[in-house]
Amino acid sequence: MKLNAYIAGVGMTQFGKHLDLGLKAIGGEAVEAAIKDAGLEKTDIEAAWVGNAAAGLVTGQECIRGQVVLRSVGMGQIPVVNVENACASASTAFNQAAAMVTGGLYDCVLAVGVEKLYHTDKAKSFAAFSGAVDVENMIQIMENLKKSAEAGGAKKASGGAGKNRSMFMDIYASAARNHMKAYGTTVEQFAGVSAKNSFHGSLNPRAQFREALTIDDVLASPMIAEPLTRPMCSPIGDGAAAVVIVSEKKARELGLTNPVKAVSSVLRSGWDGEGSVSDLCCKEAYEEAGVGPNDLSIIELHDASAPAEIMAYESIGICGKGEGGKLISDGDTKLGGRIPVNTSGGLLRKGHPVGATGIAQIVEITEQLQGRSGERQVEGARFGLAHNGGGSLGTDAAAQCITILSR
Repeated sequence: MKLNAYIAGVGMTQFGKHLDLGLKAIGGEAVEAAIKDAGLEKTDIEAAWVGNAAAGLVTGQECIRGQVVLRSVGMGQIPVVNVENACASASTAFNQAAAMVTGGLYDCVLAVGVEKLYHTDKAKSFAAFSGAVDVENMIQIMENLKKSAEAGGAKKASGGAGKNRSMFMDIYASAARNHMKAYGTTVEQFAGVSAKNSFHGSLNPRAQFREALTIDDVLASPMIAEPLTRPMCSPIGDGAAAVVIVSEKKARELGLTNPVKAVSSVLRSGWDGEGSVSDLCCKEAYEEAGVGPNDLSIIELHDASAPAEIMAYESIGICGKGEGGKLISDGDTKLGGRIPVNTSGGLLRKGHPVGATGIAQIVEITEQLQGRSGERQVEGARFGLAHNGGGSLGTDAAAQCITILSR
């Protein structure tokens, strides 16, 4: 979908473990920050799209999650659309909100992502991820993961999925073993993703984990599911992010001096057949934006595991199939490299509050394009791409969203 919408303001909480805070406090903080950043009042907002994936399971809040969060900061009357689409929930909220502005239905709207995943009962947190597959096919899914682990000699990965870890780590571990077998990608290259993102995260005050790790540190960490050690797996998190989206007319009225434009956003679901939903979404997004991979200055992508980042490089087109590991070895995707990726620290270090992740990516790219990222600033950033997928059906993501922003 080709867009003509502008980001007037952004807001984001620190991601982390906030057992003492509820959905309202977390979401409200990001909403108020975004509206303040835009220089607007709450009464200027005409509609809101609120992404959340797991509140029903983790907190018990169902049905009216967005209305509850917004009412807590004094916002009522406006239309509120609740969006649930696995890890792509917030990306979908942004996609739909920007589409409504582009279509001329509204001049000033809010897109929000908010999540609370930490709970004293860890089983509730893991259940949020186990529900992002076809639960009627759960027995077969678990059997397939076990067979994959045993075939690859992965003893740790042959049991415990969904009980002492998110089952998605086993899905990513299986994909990683396949990538290693097909292309010769190394464990050291996977560890290099985690080390790179830990360096970026050490520069981000809103990241959940700020310690910089070396490749040796990553490899020496506890094994979760072969070949994934703990730092190669994204942590859960609590957090929220929000953006104020305005029309071209409203942007002129506001006199935005450093505007960021949403130029394209493609939302699709996976399918049973050949091809990747990520590849297709990227191709369409480039065509709609009139740019290509070589035009990108910065990428925020869905590194729910370290191998997922390398595989995403290939979908986005910044390298050929099977060549993602080399970008890590050559330092191309680190700050100062050819195309910095996950300058926020990514999901691996910033954290992964599922329903907030997509808009957190938009916040990072927006601030980079505006030159507001401090120590992790990418100089002269002009185009940014956000890549976010969610859920798993068959051998592909259930939902995928690619968004391109320009300065």
